Amino acid sequence: MRLHSPSMSELHAFLTTARLGSFTRAAEQLCVTQGAVSRAIARLEVHFGQPLMTRNAQGLVLTAAGRQLMEGTEAPVRAIESVSTELRLAAGHLNLSLAVVPTLASVWLVPRLPEFHQRHPEISLSFAAYRREEDFSRSTPHAAILSGVPEQWPHWQCDYLLGREIVVICHPDRLRERRAQGRWTDPAELLDEPLLYHANAPGNWQHWFAAMNVTGKPKSGTTLDQVSIIVRAVMADMGIAVLQRCLVRDEIEASRVAAPFDVPVSLDRGYVLCSPLQRKDHPALAAFRSWILDAAARDPSE
Repeated sequence: MRLHSPSMSELHAFLTTARLGSFTRAAEQLCVTQGAVSRAIARLEVHFGQPLMTRNAQGLVLTAAGRQLMEGTEAPVRAIESVSTELRLAAGHLNLSLAVVPTLASVWLVPRLPEFHQRHPEISLSFAAYRREEDFSRSTPHAAILSGVPEQWPHWQCDYLLGREIVVICHPDRLRERRAQGRWTDPAELLDEPLLYHANAPGNWQHWFAAMNVTGKPKSGTTLDQVSIIVRAVMADMGIAVLQRCLVRDEIEASRVAAPFDVPVSLDRGYVLCSPLQRKDHPALAAFRSWILDAAARDPSE
């Protein structure tokens, strides 16, 4: 059967222009260019073989054919738009887009996701590109796990998860050698060792020494920009690092690295689940929030 109806995009362009009386205002509302609106209406006029609009001193005026088209399609197109919106929202409630600090995602979150999917098989989870300065100006992500303190984002819903506790790690052989020499009984002795720094948290060493009542100034060392690279550097015995315990607990338990002074030292910041307040009732986000808060509370690093 041959279809005589035009495309929805052309109808939307025509109806919006007819309602607003302006190509420019229609283009702004439809988030397209004025030329795109004009061309869509031109295609409609070719399709129907007659003009639908004319221009006079007062602006755009519908022809008799234009009025007939508007009267016959405005309500059906509005109904189609309404049901389309409802269906997309209903489906979207089962979809959740997250942006997560990459190291936390690979080391901590992803290994726990099977539990989430088992508990909520109806929710489809996807990952958006992580931005350190996420502002939720785009349609996705719906939520983000960022590094900081909840008070940084007073206009969002923010929940602290984990990651405040830091721990010093070194190569196991280095620890055995120092202990065999009768050394490393005092945290101040680490001031003489090669230190590894995280580029995004260069003050962690100073914070750790201060917490251990060490008054000396840590010397400069190698700076790296990813936790995974820092851990590899420690495993290669390039130096000693201080990192969040939740990110290195598996390496410590597997004896791939050692913790020479295993005492609790905490930062003010950690990993925070953040989302705009208007999304707090998003069903998939609410389910994920409940699950991840429980998973973080059960983490032995905290």
